Amino acid sequence: MGNLAITGEKPVRRKPFSAWPIYTRDEARGLEKVLASRNWGGYPFPNKIADAFANRFARYHGAKYGLAVTSGTVAIEIALKAADIRPGDEVIVPAYTWEGTVGPVLMLNAVPVFVDVDPDTYCLDARLIEKALTPKTRALLPVHLAMRFADMDEIMRIARERNLVVIEDCAHAHGGKWRGKGAGGTGDLGCFSFQSSKLMTSGEGGAMITSNLEYYERAQSFMNCGRASATDQFRHRLIGFNYRITEFQAALLEAQLRRLPQQAKIRRANMNYFEKRLGGTPGLGFLKRDPRQTRVAAYQYVFKYSPEAFGGVPRAAFLGALEMEGIPCDGQFYEPVYKSALFPVDPNEWPALSWSRPEPLDLRGRYRCPVSERAAYEESVWLPHHLFLGSRKDVDDIADAVLKVCGNISELRGLRHPAIEHKSMSRADRPRVEKRQY
Repeated sequence: MGNLAITGEKPVRRKPFSAWPIYTRDEARGLEKVLASRNWGGYPFPNKIADAFANRFARYHGAKYGLAVTSGTVAIEIALKAADIRPGDEVIVPAYTWEGTVGPVLMLNAVPVFVDVDPDTYCLDARLIEKALTPKTRALLPVHLAMRFADMDEIMRIARERNLVVIEDCAHAHGGKWRGKGAGGTGDLGCFSFQSSKLMTSGEGGAMITSNLEYYERAQSFMNCGRASATDQFRHRLIGFNYRITEFQAALLEAQLRRLPQQAKIRRANMNYFEKRLGGTPGLGFLKRDPRQTRVAAYQYVFKYSPEAFGGVPRAAFLGALEMEGIPCDGQFYEPVYKSALFPVDPNEWPALSWSRPEPLDLRGRYRCPVSERAAYEESVWLPHHLFLGSRKDVDDIADAVLKVCGNISELRGLRHPAIEHKSMSRADRPRVEKRQY
């Protein structure tokens, strides 16, 4: 018997953390009100609660207009369409992100161009953008990842000099701020997700915000089956789809938005305390804090594990041991999109990948982004955000478990265990149904 739970000792924590999503009587009252109204869907558009929520959400992030839609992925598709991204146009995207950031680019028959991420933030490395630009580049699509923002100052400088559109993927950044302006409010458009794990959730759903009326009108038409927008000043006519959110979802989100500021405050305080507990631990590193990010919105807490500092013990062993101590965690939370099994792109299925090229563009074989690959397969440790909505004792348990594993890392060398094997799998290859503590 060793000193770690994975080798036979008692775990640091046996009690489950608070469940997520959190709901209160506010959500129940909102759902009951919609039920009784018999006005459940997204039509007539914009429906009452969905419209009120979308406008409130946009203002909260410093934008003039907002739309509540069916998912964060759809929000990106709508934003690309609103910005008039056309077949064959190129869109700069970070390599290290969720596949849903990139899929909408292909859906509009445009071409994603992968750029590596900054090792200090895991967000799109603005220093590498200009090398990736071509005459076909039309948009930049930075992702604010986990708990940090992309360098919006440099991104906006490049965009304005080159007349490029900036679409912020803010799926992790609800309520975050850059230089005092809300996430999604610095670029031309901002996109959010309300999927079950996000900082605000209606189970599924998303939002798009902008301060550009023409983009707003195009977005309305595209998501509302091609119908004319409410203001219709620009009189765009385009083929559209039903991407409307329901009134049930909007009612949930109104309650979630009211609760967001207090939850964010608790998360920030607990994460700061956690970082102080782990500060100076050999082999662990932290994402850099940028003073221009004036409000942190942390979808997950992410830190770095260095296999070299722990005698070559792989991250999967560290994660498996940490999970056995009672702490939910992940490593391959994201992969470089071009390497992910969830991105089986066949160039023959997407015409723009072949146009004006001697051979079809192979997105899976073309790119090598070393920072993204190291983050995905060796280094990053992801802790769910709701673990930090609890008490100081909860945070101490997390820190104690991390320090316990670090202090007994030699017990993991060469160890074979189902928990370690599970942590070494990509998310696409893991069992469809997983037993989780959250």
